[in-house]
Amino acid sequence: MKAAAAALAVVIGLLGAEAAAAQRLLHAGAFWAAVERPGGTCEAVSRSEVVAAPGRPQARATFAFTRDGKRRGELHFIFARPVRPGAAAVLTVGAESFLLVTRGTSAWSRGPAQEAAIIAAIRRSAEMRVRARGQGGRISDRYLLRGAPTAIDAAALACA
Repeated sequence: MKAAAAALAVVIGLLGAEAAAAQRLLHAGAFWAAVERPGGTCEAVSRSEVVAAPGRPQARATFAFTRDGKRRGELHFIFARPVRPGAAAVLTVGAESFLLVTRGTSAWSRGPAQEAAIIAAIRRSAEMRVRARGQGGRISDRYLLRGAPTAIDAAALACA
């Protein structure tokens, strides 16, 4: 019960109480939650291990699935500050590394094959870390993966 409450707090903290109320909670456990948003998008969502200071953006990760099949596990990171123009981001999950596409304060997976490989790596790992060269210094956000596979599966199933 404590894990579900903690995951729900993560969702509300990331989305705000008003936005969270407009969504349907599919699953909440450990460090991840799954939500269904109006319009046919389902997401597994978590925040970085480090909580942002008040008034600062919270780094977060989402795996998105859509009912129309256009997104089947698209990974999206939002950083607390912008990435340097032209810089890439590298995601490390266990012993595997993945090069991500960046723009502004975001990084994305490169397509379905990479998304499947990332999700498979998550199922075998306890944490992931995304690194990039940010404006004003390096970015390094760590995410704990306990609860991630179940949240990803719940989001995928809800938008299948």
